[in-house]
Formats: sequence, C-alpha cells, structure tokens
Amino acid sequence: MGRMTVITGGERRRRWSAEDRARILAAISEPGAVVADVARREDICTSLVYKWRRAARREEGAATFGFSPVIIAAAPAPTMSRDLAAQDAASGVIEVELKDVRVRIGAGAASSVIAATLKALRS
Repeated sequence: MGRMTVITGGERRRRWSAEDRARILAAISEPGAVVADVARREDICTSLVYKWRRAARREEGAATFGFSPVIIAAAPAPTMSRDLAAQDAASGVIEVELKDVRVRIGAGAASSVIAATLKALRS
C-alpha cells in the first residue's frame, strides 16, 4: 500500500535555513550522489535543489557558461629566451591560460579537439 499525506488546514510554505540549504548542497556534491535521492530523503522537490545549486554557483561567480577575458597585446621582440614564443606566433598557435594552467593549441587542430580542451580546462 502506498503512502499518503493528508494536509488539513491551509497549505504552508516551508522555510529552509541557510544551514539546511548548505547541508543539502553539500550532500549532492559528494561523489556518486544523486540529486533525486537526496531530495527524496530530505522531502524536497528536486527542482528546488537545482535552483539552490544554480543560485550558489552564481553567488560564487562560477557561472556554468560564460566568457573569459581576452587580452590582446603586441608581440614582444623575439630574443633567445623567447624563441618558442616566436615559433608559436609564426606557426599560428593559440595559447590559453586558465586557472594557472597554460595550453597551446595549434592552428591546424580540429574544432572538436579545441572544444574538448577548453571544456576540460573549464571544469
């Protein structure tokens, strides 16, 4: 037999404290956690958990999709220590630096390789 909840009186909205939200968001961040399972355990709608997660990411400034700043600078004069940079500029190499990681992508690389590389850097 199924479980049924009968609400008598006026329906009310639950208020979740910041600590409860943080606890639930921490639970879905654990390796192997399933949002639906955590939401069911906490008796909360999964869409609300996803909404909280989006809001938390927005507050952290870590938007899922966004743009990175691009700085275009004049190429420095080639010197002995900058031979590699001069070779890269001459051969059409794109250099991407994100999160203290620098990746060089050749101009002849396939777009799928470039997209996969940038996606890996973003996560």
